[in-house]
Amino acid sequence: MSPRYENGAHSAGRIIALVADVMAFFLGLWIVMYLLDANRGNEFVQFVHEVARWLAGWSHDLFTFDEAWARVVAGYGLAAIVYLFIGHAIANRVRH
Repeated sequence: MSPRYENGAHSAGRIIALVADVMAFFLGLWIVMYLLDANRGNEFVQFVHEVARWLAGWSHDLFTFDEAWARVVAGYGLAAIVYLFIGHAIANRVRH
């Protein structure tokens, strides 16, 4: 392969991994904010919650634990793990 192609593939892999990391960061941040009982009236907290809710739309309320905190950790945490796993797997595949 040409060096130019390898650099492009490497850059694409980095971008994919970075997007996965940012997605997981928002999900993890919402979990921490929820567990620490962040002020839901705060605009930043609302923004993080909206982003996390959109990202975890497929896994939100997937589990039916009695405790709300367990549902948040399991639902949003699962989405974060899946995004990290799939995002980095794709990034590694693109790089090679």
